[in-house]
Amino acid sequence: MKKRFITTSLLLASSAGSALAGGIGPDTVSLQEVTVSAIKQGTNVRSLAISASELRQSQLERNGITGAKKAAEMVPNIFIPDYGSRMTSTIYMRGLGTRIDQPAMGLNVDNVPVMCKENYDFDLMDIARVEVLRGPQSTLFGRNTMAGVMNIYTLSPLNYSGTRAMLEYASRNTYKAGASIYRKFNGNLGLSFNVLHSGTDGEFRNEYNGKKTDWEKQTSGRLKVEWMPQSNLFISNMLSVSHSREGGYAYEQVGTGHIAYNDTCFYRRTAILDGLTIRRNFEHFSLSGITSYQYLNDNMTLDQDFTVDPYFTLTQARREHAVTEDIVARSTSTSAYQWLMGAFGFYRHYNMDSPVTFKDKGISELIERHRNAALPSYPIAWDSRNFVLGSNFKNDTWGAALYHQSTYALGDFTLAAGLRIDYEHATLNYHSETHTGYTTYSAETGLVHTHSDININDHGSLAKEFFELLPKLSITYHFGGEKAQSVYASFSKGSKSGGFNTQMFSDVLQQKLMGLMGIGASYDVDKVVGYKPEIAWNYEVGGHFECWNHRIRTDVSAFFLDCRDRQLTVFPDGTTTGRVMTNAGKTHSWGAEFAMQVAPGQGTVLNASYGYTHATFAEYNDGKADHKGRFVPYSPSHTLFVEAAHTFSFASGSKWARALTIDANLRGTGKIYWNEANDMYQPFYCQLGASATLTGDNYSLELWGKNLTGTKYNTFYFVSIGHAFLQRGRGTSIGATLRINI
Repeated sequence: MKKRFITTSLLLASSAGSALAGGIGPDTVSLQEVTVSAIKQGTNVRSLAISASELRQSQLERNGITGAKKAAEMVPNIFIPDYGSRMTSTIYMRGLGTRIDQPAMGLNVDNVPVMCKENYDFDLMDIARVEVLRGPQSTLFGRNTMAGVMNIYTLSPLNYSGTRAMLEYASRNTYKAGASIYRKFNGNLGLSFNVLHSGTDGEFRNEYNGKKTDWEKQTSGRLKVEWMPQSNLFISNMLSVSHSREGGYAYEQVGTGHIAYNDTCFYRRTAILDGLTIRRNFEHFSLSGITSYQYLNDNMTLDQDFTVDPYFTLTQARREHAVTEDIVARSTSTSAYQWLMGAFGFYRHYNMDSPVTFKDKGISELIERHRNAALPSYPIAWDSRNFVLGSNFKNDTWGAALYHQSTYALGDFTLAAGLRIDYEHATLNYHSETHTGYTTYSAETGLVHTHSDININDHGSLAKEFFELLPKLSITYHFGGEKAQSVYASFSKGSKSGGFNTQMFSDVLQQKLMGLMGIGASYDVDKVVGYKPEIAWNYEVGGHFECWNHRIRTDVSAFFLDCRDRQLTVFPDGTTTGRVMTNAGKTHSWGAEFAMQVAPGQGTVLNASYGYTHATFAEYNDGKADHKGRFVPYSPSHTLFVEAAHTFSFASGSKWARALTIDANLRGTGKIYWNEANDMYQPFYCQLGASATLTGDNYSLELWGKNLTGTKYNTFYFVSIGHAFLQRGRGTSIGATLRINI
């Protein structure tokens, strides 16, 4: 056991040290068993029946990757659009994903699952490695990993000692400044602390007030302690705290091309994540426990109509607490039969206030006009030109799961089978209220007819429970005498959690208010607010190949996804202004993925990845039209990343100039359909990037540029009260990054 820990540490230290030197690290070197960091998949992911991508620290740093959103640009068939604010962490993978509520991809940081999608978009110092596993990973990783999972591992203080600092400045007064301290004591206790601060003036301007909309300031810190009191015992605790505040929501109205709205928009978030990992190795198996506490306090305030007219505003303020526990046991013998089993449990509670304030034009256009058209003889006038639809929610969700996976090696074949038994229970306590009134006049005389007070004060409680069996099967054939050379076929089932669509309550309350005047729709709250899990069956074949003495690594896969009970927004019955989230559709996705890494000579690295997804509706009627056969919105058909980097080493150079690395890359995405009718879309587009990095003994200085050709593209489209909006993609950015390692 001691030998395994030492081997792991040396492998990780070698990889990290090469990256920290500032040059091109060993991007094509495969780690074998990562005992400390990869608790569940264990061995090198390229030896498994999984379509996976692995990004190392050297590649991440030369591309300026500090979080999940930018890392996704380098991986086939995953798209995380940059729009709205950091709250809108919408993820699409292999045609799966939705704009709101539950995510389709799971995210783990140092083995700790991030429970809330609204906390997916953050920056981290010193990311050592990123893994993206595509296809359902629900058997081992559980809830909301129906499309895949991203694992982020940060640098270990047991594998690196020293001080690191980073300074970055770029276009639009964009900056980052960070520092890290890594110390090791008595050879078996490591401690690290880092802090990162960033900000930007923003790129897009609100023409109504002349101010930038997408400004941001963010500060985060992380404390990590790792301890090996015995050769077979490993203990780690990671505590991170972050705070961000931003403007965001740079939505321009289609037709005018202008961003212009009169009310304040901002997003503020404070997040805490603490994860404790304990691993003990016994003679024939290991036992690991991963315990976490998570806290989120955020506030999204919007001019919800995004126009210069006073329609309505929304504030959504939430406080959330969550705890998780994952206990994993796995065999460590060298026998043909290997097993893994575990138990997972979580509890999540949030309290949210989300008042909608109706203003003058919202009252006149959305309420008075409809009411007066229905009964013109007796028109109405609201008592005041603004009122509040108040909503408060308390949500408690808890779940438990048991899972097992068996693997058997039969000659060159490996057979694997797994099953997860998953139970989840969710409750929602809601309180909706409004207190307002209106006066009815006689159109003939102009005199007051009646005055009506409106006092709505609704309380209620909803509960839902979900039970899922999540199996997976695979067969792998290894050839060439190496585990890294293989072809595989797999079948797996994934799920995305059900729950409650709290954003619908303001519309429920609005319709009840209008119903008091005889013109509103009648909602069954339980039907329009609750929705059940989304299910996907994945059928996949693929292969992992290496040649030319490991200088060329290639990964290919093809898949078919049958998604049922698709969580979609539909128009409810009747004449309403709102939509509801419900299980309305069935979709089919098929496609392929390709990735290749080539090291043709000393100092040269070539990377290429491409993904194709054909995702269409097999069944979907939104209450107004049948969309069968049309493409699923927001999911791109093509994703592309190509990179070439070469390092020139200076044999006679001074300590200030040891090497120069030149890098060029190309990112491509599209076609992206924006609506179910498929009459609005973003064509395929590419962005060119480049960098030059000078490396010395203790520093590296990188000059870089992104979207150098100034490609114009859009990242988001939506319709609100009859107005269509787009968010433009970011333009050219030029910057410099200084890294110091002492």
